[in-house]
Amino acid sequence: MLMDEAIARRGLKSFRELHAWSIEHPGDFWHQAWEDLRIVGDRGSRVSAGSGFIDTRWFPDASLNIVETLLDGPPDEEVLVSWSEDQARVSLTRTYLRDEVAACAEAMRAAGIVSGDRVAAWMPNTTETLIFALGALSLGAVVSTASTDFGPAALVDRFEQIEPRLLLVSETARYGGKTYDLSEKIAEVEAGLPSLLATITVGPIDARMSWREWLLPHRGAALQFTRLGFSHPGFILFSSGTTGRPKCIVHSAAAVLLKVLSEQGYHLDIRPRDRVLYATTCGWMMWNWLLCGLGRGATVVLFDGSAMYPAPDRLWSLAEEEKLTFLGVSAALLDSWRQSSLAPGHSRDLGALRTVASTGSPLSPECFDWVSSAVSPDISVSSIAGGTDLCGCLVLGVAGEPVPRGEIQGPSLGLDVTVLRSDGTLADVGEEGELVCRTPFPTVPLKFWGDEDGSRLWATYFERFDGIWAHGDFARRTPSGGFEILGRLDATLNVKGVRIGTAEIYRVVLQLEGIADAIAVAEPVGTDSRMVLFVVTRDGLTKQLESLIRSALRTRASPRHVPELIVEAPAVPRTRSGKMTELAVTDIISRRAERDTSALANPQCLEFYRQWAFTSRP
Repeated sequence: MLMDEAIARRGLKSFRELHAWSIEHPGDFWHQAWEDLRIVGDRGSRVSAGSGFIDTRWFPDASLNIVETLLDGPPDEEVLVSWSEDQARVSLTRTYLRDEVAACAEAMRAAGIVSGDRVAAWMPNTTETLIFALGALSLGAVVSTASTDFGPAALVDRFEQIEPRLLLVSETARYGGKTYDLSEKIAEVEAGLPSLLATITVGPIDARMSWREWLLPHRGAALQFTRLGFSHPGFILFSSGTTGRPKCIVHSAAAVLLKVLSEQGYHLDIRPRDRVLYATTCGWMMWNWLLCGLGRGATVVLFDGSAMYPAPDRLWSLAEEEKLTFLGVSAALLDSWRQSSLAPGHSRDLGALRTVASTGSPLSPECFDWVSSAVSPDISVSSIAGGTDLCGCLVLGVAGEPVPRGEIQGPSLGLDVTVLRSDGTLADVGEEGELVCRTPFPTVPLKFWGDEDGSRLWATYFERFDGIWAHGDFARRTPSGGFEILGRLDATLNVKGVRIGTAEIYRVVLQLEGIADAIAVAEPVGTDSRMVLFVVTRDGLTKQLESLIRSALRTRASPRHVPELIVEAPAVPRTRSGKMTELAVTDIISRRAERDTSALANPQCLEFYRQWAFTSRP
């Protein structure tokens, strides 16, 4: 196991000692990580130059192209598998994938794409999307992807800012047994992106230049790699939930590769020839994270469609068929399985599976219990947290250590992650505060697109605690050395001067019979605020159920967690990755301008909250 090897190499006894060494000697750690993770390329003589989060430049003398690492290995190994609702299994060997990437890169060159140009994809999570990204990265282009459930307006809001030269699109999308025709919407997107040289389509109609036609003249091309500096941009990710258009976060391709492989290799024990599936769309940073799994020599398994179609155990059937060693999902999906009393380990052969990972929102202790009882007690449950901002994790699992129920095991190697009070002093173990990182790390964003003087970047991450990365999460350290994430700070409730992490409320309420979902927000009342808990019920909000909610929160959390008002709602707003969007409801009931909601899977549900805010003004 890579973690054990790293501990033994330093003559240390545990991960905790290794982590302490990695933050005391970050240059030595990232130098060693490059070697351990077998990054292909010239590392150069220096690990870093400059100081601080903004001015540090990692591997300033390096020359590499991440696609060399991603496609390195024995030619005949199966490295990519793709499943979708309406298509048969697709399997690619490393040789076949290399040939496809070579043809794609040559097609891009023929279209006039050069290093630094931006290319974009509005696609399902399929092999074409991944090949398109690798082809672009191989010649130094910058890649941005979005899933097909984004509408044209939301897509243009994102892509128009970066002026892409090529666009890869799908003519159809499939979800939950239904097929959606996107052909007319493609024209709307093209009209909003005047920078485009060409649009390439994947689908049955092929009304424009088809993927097959585009690649055909270039089949047989040699795979070439343009080696670049470590800080050369490779990915543009978009944040959601802010006012105005989403922020364009520019990341170094090499930094993302190094950071993600350190997480996969050291922390999550992903090994060569493992089989890895993370349920994601290509509009979520976990898609970029999954792509990097090729660099571990693992077989990456793509899945597109509904994880609950045609049956709730769809992903578990894939886990059995593909002999997955690693399955990653959202916390919301895990909780759905738990609530439906699914028990895949009792009916399926999941003997190859070692790790179930969860992200997107805090994972409740009951979901840890469910994996142990319904899947297997031998499986490691790895809750991970980080996000788009760093295209990676701040805190995550620790391979080889016991998993404390309800906790994230530890901080990421090389990152001095801790919890601070609002005045910047170190919070005690068990004390709630703000999640921060005190050491620079490779995937600090290169910039926000269009933020020429860096002022927005500084204000977003470093203004809160001068020169320290403030991640925006409400958290606490645990006695075991792990972390509990309690919710976003900007969605944290502040009621009568007391801050309350919403995760603490949901852990109680969502366990109650009759509750399907819930969202807690603080509503301004004069110079103070009151907590309002909206609940989605199975059979209606009765006085008995309301009394049960209050009693449970009072006894299982504390009296301060009891809401002043409990309201029945038809649905809770969630993003396409399953993350609850408390800020969307907070904006509405606070009677302030609503922020961007284009990342929501169900924006229509917000109309209920608007009507409630209009008729229920305190």
